[in-house]
Amino acid sequence: MRTETEMFDVIFANRKKCYRSMQSPCPARGQTQKAPKDEFQDYDVVYVVDDLDILTRDLSWLDRFGKRIIEQYNVLGNRRLYLMLFEDGNRIDLTLFPKEYVKEWVESEADFTVLKDPKGLFVPHSPSPQRYWTSLASQTDFEKACNEFWWVSAYVVKGICRKQIIYATDHLYGICQQELLKVLAWQVASDRGAVDIGKNYKYLFNYLPSEKEKEFSALLDFSSLDKITQSLLATMEFFHQEAQYLAQKMGFKYEKEVAEKMMRYAEEKPSKSLRK
Repeated sequence: MRTETEMFDVIFANRKKCYRSMQSPCPARGQTQKAPKDEFQDYDVVYVVDDLDILTRDLSWLDRFGKRIIEQYNVLGNRRLYLMLFEDGNRIDLTLFPKEYVKEWVESEADFTVLKDPKGLFVPHSPSPQRYWTSLASQTDFEKACNEFWWVSAYVVKGICRKQIIYATDHLYGICQQELLKVLAWQVASDRGAVDIGKNYKYLFNYLPSEKEKEFSALLDFSSLDKITQSLLATMEFFHQEAQYLAQKMGFKYEKEVAEKMMRYAEEKPSKSLRK
């Protein structure tokens, strides 16, 4: 597996070779300071170019990065994304866009490092690492999260009663448990201020007692209808507990009566369905 130094050598070498046939790309690198440096780290690289059409007309130059196992090409507005996993295990997520759209790109990113900028395209801009951090919730934010949680829990109940495992699991993990994670993230923010909990809450439990992570992890068995039912009831209890705690701490209004009614609904409906 190529080292980080070797990967950067390839990134810069490719830039120089591209320069001979077209305007020079200006490389930058998106970054997350907390991301571990291991064999799974991605190299998020940006080439800012004068002429995107010329560079993308013939993509054979991508071969210089190495032999690929799999790749994915995407178009996102004025950007071209080339995601590449190489045979040695390294991965590069390469973005190309015209120099006229530097400001647009910067505004969509939280943190980045400019590796080379001979034309000074990035001089007027600077990273904003706190842009996507989790901040304190407002009363409205909190009400919406609670309403979404309890409303969608009824869909999980419906899926359980209809014996629709995929439907029930999708709503339970994809929505209800995400709202639970959101409330936990707000708890962290209430203690620390704006905080980086990472994409998909991957750093959240770094800030919470280990018992919280164990309690949440125990919810993730969706292997049968019985397990999904147990997970739903435990998720509801967990959310109810944490939402009340946050509401008391922040002085928010919390619809405790609605929560208790929904928990009874979730306990009774599947039981009646099984008796039929």
